[in-house]
Amino acid sequence: MSQPLVKKDDDRDDEAEYSPFAGIEKGAVLQEARVFNDPQLDPRRCSQVITKLLYLLNQGETFTKVEATEVFFAVTKLFQSKDTGLRRMVYLMIKELSPSADEVIIVTSSLMKDMNSKTDMYRANAIRVLCRITDGTLLTQIERYLKQAIVDKNPVVASAALVSGVHILQTNPEIVKRWSNEVQEAVQSRAALVQFHALALLHQIRQNDRLAVSKLVTSMTRGTVRSPLAQCLLVRYTSQVIRESSLNTQTGDRPFYDYLEGCLRHKAEMVIFEAARAITELSGVTSRELTPAITVLQLFLSSSKPVLRFAAVRTLNKVAMTHPLAVTNCNIDMESLISDQNRSIATLAITTLLKTGNESSVDRLMKQITNFMSDIADEFKIVVVEAIRSLCLKFPLKYRSLMNFLSSILREEGGFEYKKAIVDSIVILIRDIPEAKESGLFHLCEFIEDCEFTYLSTQILHFLGNEGPKTSDPSKYIRYIYNRVILENATVRASAVSTLAKFGALVDSLKPRIFVLLRRCLFDNDDEVRDRATLYLNMIGCDGSVSETDNDVKEFLFGSLDVPLVNLETNLRNYAQEASEEPFDIASVPKEVKSQPLAEKKAPGKKPAGLGAPPTGPTSAVDAYEKLLSSIPEFSSFGKLFKSSAPVELTEAETEYAVNAVKHIYDGHVVFQFNCTNTIPEQLLENVTVFVDASEAEDFSEVASKPLKTLPYDSPGQTFVAFEKPEGVTAAGKFSNMLKFIVKEVDPSTGEADEEGVEDEYQLEELEVVAADYMLKVGVSNFKNAWESMGPDCERIDEYGLGVRESLPEAVSAVINILGMQPCEGTESVPTNSRSHTCLLSGLFIGNVKVLVRLSFGIDGPKQVAMKLAVRSEDQAISDAIHDIVANG
Repeated sequence: MSQPLVKKDDDRDDEAEYSPFAGIEKGAVLQEARVFNDPQLDPRRCSQVITKLLYLLNQGETFTKVEATEVFFAVTKLFQSKDTGLRRMVYLMIKELSPSADEVIIVTSSLMKDMNSKTDMYRANAIRVLCRITDGTLLTQIERYLKQAIVDKNPVVASAALVSGVHILQTNPEIVKRWSNEVQEAVQSRAALVQFHALALLHQIRQNDRLAVSKLVTSMTRGTVRSPLAQCLLVRYTSQVIRESSLNTQTGDRPFYDYLEGCLRHKAEMVIFEAARAITELSGVTSRELTPAITVLQLFLSSSKPVLRFAAVRTLNKVAMTHPLAVTNCNIDMESLISDQNRSIATLAITTLLKTGNESSVDRLMKQITNFMSDIADEFKIVVVEAIRSLCLKFPLKYRSLMNFLSSILREEGGFEYKKAIVDSIVILIRDIPEAKESGLFHLCEFIEDCEFTYLSTQILHFLGNEGPKTSDPSKYIRYIYNRVILENATVRASAVSTLAKFGALVDSLKPRIFVLLRRCLFDNDDEVRDRATLYLNMIGCDGSVSETDNDVKEFLFGSLDVPLVNLETNLRNYAQEASEEPFDIASVPKEVKSQPLAEKKAPGKKPAGLGAPPTGPTSAVDAYEKLLSSIPEFSSFGKLFKSSAPVELTEAETEYAVNAVKHIYDGHVVFQFNCTNTIPEQLLENVTVFVDASEAEDFSEVASKPLKTLPYDSPGQTFVAFEKPEGVTAAGKFSNMLKFIVKEVDPSTGEADEEGVEDEYQLEELEVVAADYMLKVGVSNFKNAWESMGPDCERIDEYGLGVRESLPEAVSAVINILGMQPCEGTESVPTNSRSHTCLLSGLFIGNVKVLVRLSFGIDGPKQVAMKLAVRSEDQAISDAIHDIVANG
């Protein structure tokens, strides 16, 4: 349950306020819900009970099926009340309870009655609730009422219908697409909110048709958009069209730029900012195009409204990364923001100044930073640290003052991410500025004396081992390293042993002393520390001489692994399972990260059919497929191959013909490669083709095929069929397949086939193209960094009910399979008996668009699974498409 105390300030325990929901228990609230059955309803009391129920639902409290049903039927009795406030609570409660199909019928008549009520509030809320809880069958029945509501004179009713249309479009798009005329009329409404919702819905209806979106933007930019909210939307849609267009090479004009510049003179501040931000984010934006946007953002810096100051300085901060000179005119205004009461604004101001300032202003800026670093949160400190790193690389002569600043904040309190950012910055400065090496290494040595983070200690020790022996006096670092062997945990001790060995290998004068220290490590209570010490002692002779060649020692200590760890782990696991007597050979490990499975185990008894021997790595398989397809004239014009699937078996084991299929995905085409094997020695197959029926795949049209001339016994061959599909659309569908051929009898004694043959055919399994086929599994090394660097500009978040599932792991696996993305950091595994889980996915969507997904699962009832889906990508349309895949999956 909720905590009874809500503290205002962690440092002032005497100041606390009690939550109005303190101590609420589900059982007690369900007892209170009996007031819904009273003959004389008390609207105020009933509203309070519904508020408590909504609070419990919002806090993640789960209701059993019986409890939810009892509450639902009790709430429906409140429709008899004429109290407007209570009626609004009833609507909310029904929507949040999400009644099942058989329960929806109970309230349908009441909601439809309210839809036709003379009270506009009833009509608007009834439309919202009805559209959220009903299925496509009922929606068809009430479609006429919804179309009328869209053009209703009351803006509340019209907005309710339009917002409902946005939700319905995700599940029943064919219904909403029939409302285009009414929505088009609503776009011309004089009501600001109606125009905003109508434009949003109209764009969503047309979003998969680039030409239609372009026409929409063209017509709206020429017309009169009264609503500032709608104008902001239009600016975003215009930016999208500009991104998909190109500059006029003859005049240098950019389409729709004049419209964006005109919006800078709008009377609404939100429109001005949206237009300025859009201009700054144009690809290849010129200084001339930037100037008017920078001017209005500079005016916002001195606004009395904190939100405008924050928006302006954040946008200028982004511009400073690519066009620092364009922002320098704003430096005076930003310096006044360093003392802003809002620490977020102050942080962005100082980091922007660091990016745009000159060498003479560095010292002054550093003093100002020192004054407020202790007042801001770690996430803001990280931004400052990264800006200081960039400034130091820009002005290397200032490394002393900047390095001293970094070392001073390294010794202060802070979390792991903050300290890691500082350490990373010092490491980068040491590598890029030779003069900073000695002082930088010394600061790192001082830090590991009191470092509480194992990861950072091992990172610094590794770096010390690589760089320390190359300094003028390597011996001064030995004390710091050996202290780690005495004082730290086993992981750090093992890392320190390796670091000592590196000093022994590179510094001849230190070899005898290193040998003594390593011998002491032979008595460590951790086996890895002892093993490492033993190994290095054997490499460095007992008298301090090198037992192997210097090159061998250095290659072992300093050479790179040369293969990805994930591939090495996979091969080692397979090696352990095979129980082979052959020694493990690291040369057999693929050097490319495996992004997708390109081969599956064949069914027992089947001959492998396809490209031949399994490739040594995934990249070689992709190259082989692309080389094969590009050599076929019918497919050579399809462009670059995006993805090839794993083979899909289309025949059962031990049948006379073995056929599997590989789906090759292009931007505008899909090619099916049918790998065929004839397993009957007495037959020769000729003119082998696969007839593909695409009647259940309406978005596809066959454009080419390549038959297989002959298919002798036990000699695999390929036949191909190509389909055209709309570009940029995750077209899906089922394909029925029939293997057709001419069969000729073969004389076993001579091996010669009859001259005449007989036409025959063989039914194959269906082949399906799904949304996951348009996603390439591509992992990321650090999901959090990748997520934050992607930014929220093209983010979409929504929640979904996945219904009844066997288990939480089954639900997680199902969503991963639907999206076809790469799980990151082991999050595909769900802990035993867990009732919630977060899964991280990454991938490359067709068109080479990077996509990151964060899935949050929770058990919402008896095996009812709810999911929150957050998507970030490089294109808003792709983020929306990922949601569409889940919604339709």
